[in-house]
Amino acid sequence: MSEKSYTELMKLGAMKRNRLKENFVQDLYIDMLLSEIQLTVEKEKLLRKIDFAIDHRDKKSFLHLSGQLKEINKRFGT
Repeated sequence: MSEKSYTELMKLGAMKRNRLKENFVQDLYIDMLLSEIQLTVEKEKLLRKIDFAIDHRDKKSFLHLSGQLKEINKRFGT
């Protein structure tokens, strides 16, 4: 039977907590990165549609799409 000392147990506990913190930070970073990518893709699609509406002088579509762009910017704080 192998018993570990109090010091060894404390070191193991600290190492586990550090790994959990590192994993949390990595997961948070990944979520932020994915959100940024999603925002960029959504905005690019909307901007292309807005350009198309302008080129075709479609005021109704332009106003609708511009409103969507404003909402996205508000939602993501940009």
